[in-house]
Amino acid sequence: MQRYVSGPVFVGLCAVAALSALVKQDSRLRARGVRYRADVAVELGYALSSEEHGPNDLVRNARAAEEAGFTFALISDHYHPWVDAQGQSPFVWSVIGGIAQSTQRLPLGTGVTCPTIRTHPAIIAQAAATSQVMMEGRFFLGVGTGEELNEHVTGARWPGPQERLEMLEEAIGVLRLLWEGGYQSHYGKHYTVEQARIYTLPDEPPPIAVAAAQPNAAELAGRVGDAFIGVAPEEELVQQFDEAGGSGKPRYGQVTVCYAESEEEAKKTAFEIWPNAGLEGPLSQELAITSHYEAAAQLLTPDDVAETVICGPDPERHLEAIREFEQAGYTHVYVHQVGRDQERFFRFYSERILPNLG
Repeated sequence: MQRYVSGPVFVGLCAVAALSALVKQDSRLRARGVRYRADVAVELGYALSSEEHGPNDLVRNARAAEEAGFTFALISDHYHPWVDAQGQSPFVWSVIGGIAQSTQRLPLGTGVTCPTIRTHPAIIAQAAATSQVMMEGRFFLGVGTGEELNEHVTGARWPGPQERLEMLEEAIGVLRLLWEGGYQSHYGKHYTVEQARIYTLPDEPPPIAVAAAQPNAAELAGRVGDAFIGVAPEEELVQQFDEAGGSGKPRYGQVTVCYAESEEEAKKTAFEIWPNAGLEGPLSQELAITSHYEAAAQLLTPDDVAETVICGPDPERHLEAIREFEQAGYTHVYVHQVGRDQERFFRFYSERILPNLG
């Protein structure tokens, strides 16, 4: 994800059961030594950018994030990077297996998986269940409606926004059905599952966090999700999530930054590596290949990208971006550091940001 880019009884029972699973997972994490800082107003997490880093580097970065003091992480699930300069896009489920073995306390979610077109929800159900087992209860599944950039690769038709949301709701139902165990079948409008059984199931199914950049998606997140993932500090979306049933559930927001020794160096890196940050609105969901994003980015300047990427070494600017999400009602903020230099970023956040939150 990037910043600024943008019956009924059965559903209710699913939401109650899933929220109960989320609470139980939190209790298990605390018992295993995961402690949430009482003096921090929001939980601070780390964004593992699959578009910029190879699989082994992602595993190392996850461990470094845990050691630096970040209390959770999300990892992007892409088939392609946004632009060729980013240069990577490993298979996320393999990387999660590596992270499971290299970390001990760090909760991890996908940020986000599209369980509708490129990959059938029955396959995502199996992958997420295995990840929850390997992470020993530290995994959650972030889902969204996706982008044509990643989903067109099998030749499937790219549907309109409302149909994509409808597909996502049905897919979430399939996920939860299969996590019940036993042989299951589903014959829906968009998906068929016939006599499928997931044998490797965790003690508790992974919570599902639903990404939303529009009110109808926020309503879906509140109605069927266990948590909310937002792309901007928009209080209205959080309120929509709450009113639809999300009150009291976690809300995750992503901040994109580029720490460097100078603001100019950071602006240069952000513009070269992450120009897609300047492409606001629905455009980021409708372009098919990296060259399309590169062509659109030619209309931007480094200053345009810096309007949505926090650039430079001033800790107050980083803190203010985090507080914007807190003020909008988010409980968790995860930070994406643009570029190859993750080591200095971890040191900066460990010394200058984490101790000053609250």
